[in-house]
Amino acid sequence: MRRIRPTLAALTGALLTLPAPAAQATAAHAADIIIIDGFTQTVKESAGTPVTCPTNQVLLGRSHRGDENGDTTYYCGLILIDGQQVRVGPPRWSISQRESDSFFVAPPNEVLVGRQHSGDENGQTRYATARLTAGGRTVELTSYRWSPSQTESNSHSKAGDYEVMTGRQHSGDENGQTRYQYARITD
Repeated sequence: MRRIRPTLAALTGALLTLPAPAAQATAAHAADIIIIDGFTQTVKESAGTPVTCPTNQVLLGRSHRGDENGDTTYYCGLILIDGQQVRVGPPRWSISQRESDSFFVAPPNEVLVGRQHSGDENGQTRYATARLTAGGRTVELTSYRWSPSQTESNSHSKAGDYEVMTGRQHSGDENGQTRYQYARITD
């Protein structure tokens, strides 16, 4: 479980730089964000099995071992903001692209919720994205970052604290490099 709470120093700094009414509003609502590890699924990726996180869960990570006949594990999780479960919209699948030269990022303020790949590095890959809402408003994402590159055949990457997966890039075969994009949940 990951939890974010503003530090006293951060709140004090924010209060000193805001006008009095805004400072009171900020102090009154410092969101409590929790991301809980959830569903995990391992598949033989080359079989073309689409993997989609269960209802109201998002992708947090992925690992792969071996060539296209190796195992791929997907890690999903659910998000709570102020004790309320974040709603994940219906998945929208991207168009397919060749895996050996693939680059995909979700639209702004959307997260990855699924992936499908068929065949080897010349096969096709597509991604499912979704919007997040809490209390009837869109959950915003900030601080987008890319993970370091790693060899696909021995790869493991998982979101950091308060982060969700938003993209992936891969080049070559199983000995090629893969990296992931993550973004931070905000209230």
